[in-house]
Amino acid sequence: MVKYNFDYLVIGAGIIGLSIARDLVMRFPDAKIGILEKEPDVAFHSSGRNSGVLHAGFYYTADSLKARFTRDGNRQMREYCYGNNLKINENKKVVVANDESELPALFELEKRGRTNGVEVKIIDEQELAEIDPNVKTFKHALWSPTTATVDAVEVNQAIKKELTEKGVKLFLKEGYAARLGDNKIRTTRGNTFEASRIINAAGLYADRVARDFGFSKRYTIIPFKGIYLKYTGTKNPVRTNVYPVPNLKNPFLGVHFTITVDGHVKIGPTSMPAFWRENYDGFGGFRPGEMTGILTKEAKLFIKNSFGFRSLAVDEIKKYNRKYFTSLAASMVHDLDVRGFTERGKPGIRAQLLDITTDELVMDFIIEGDKNSTHILNAVSPAFTCAFPFAKHVIDKHIL
Repeated sequence: MVKYNFDYLVIGAGIIGLSIARDLVMRFPDAKIGILEKEPDVAFHSSGRNSGVLHAGFYYTADSLKARFTRDGNRQMREYCYGNNLKINENKKVVVANDESELPALFELEKRGRTNGVEVKIIDEQELAEIDPNVKTFKHALWSPTTATVDAVEVNQAIKKELTEKGVKLFLKEGYAARLGDNKIRTTRGNTFEASRIINAAGLYADRVARDFGFSKRYTIIPFKGIYLKYTGTKNPVRTNVYPVPNLKNPFLGVHFTITVDGHVKIGPTSMPAFWRENYDGFGGFRPGEMTGILTKEAKLFIKNSFGFRSLAVDEIKKYNRKYFTSLAASMVHDLDVRGFTERGKPGIRAQLLDITTDELVMDFIIEGDKNSTHILNAVSPAFTCAFPFAKHVIDKHIL
């Protein structure tokens, strides 16, 4: 057993944990900063399994943290990629309507974007045809010229390299195991770590870590699985990212076309209720007790139909049928060879926070803590886009 002591100790080496450590070391270059990560490398879960989209910031109401952080994060992450010679695809985005009933929500998205200072524009069918002749909409679409895609793993690796060069200590294959005192924890390797401030950015397990410190009393994480299908045909079906008008009552954006940083097209993701927190493929990461607790909560949500969970669950399960899955994408374009979607992408799990007192999904960032510890409980999509300004907010408002 080895004992370590730090000024700041971050639990979790996803994009949020890395960004917080990066902001700390830029402010306090002489501080002793450590990062614990249970996996063999950084960005092993959501941070390395997302679509790599830099969102613009028009989905969220202007009074939300998400709105401000997405707008600013889009610019800051773009600057970081260009400044570090990382790949970026400025492929932009359109949101298309299926029928008359979706137009009010489409115009609401434009209103939210403009209120938040995001460059967005309502366009008509002719303007859409000039952007991408294969994309279709009902009367109007929303044009987002600041949406782009990057390589999420490459970005995380670049931050990792920056941190290690600045003296931040990264402990891989060393996860959080238990709290031993106000500022002391034991790891899965049996070592002890003590710090003036412990920062919990444990993603899928952030609520569990927080409860050991007396927080997350009204919250729990419900995992949702995202699956993508990659197009391997000879000619890409779209020139830009294409999204449907979302249901503004939940945080999921629906099946859409994404053009990756290397120019491939994929459709997805799903938002399937997962049965355990690392329920990626088969029985990998299977934990019986964890599954029992999650299924119990999901059954309750299904019976009560909280936030429309019943219809969401039924519709998502239907997406296991490839024909149905591809039909959702096909509805947004004039022509699509659905046989071209031959490969499944790397699945991801969204760590979505649930308020157990109301049985509602939490739509914005949630942070709890005290003078000893800070806990990032809800850093859901678009947390990757938001990472840099969100890290600054955490330090300004919850650490200093």
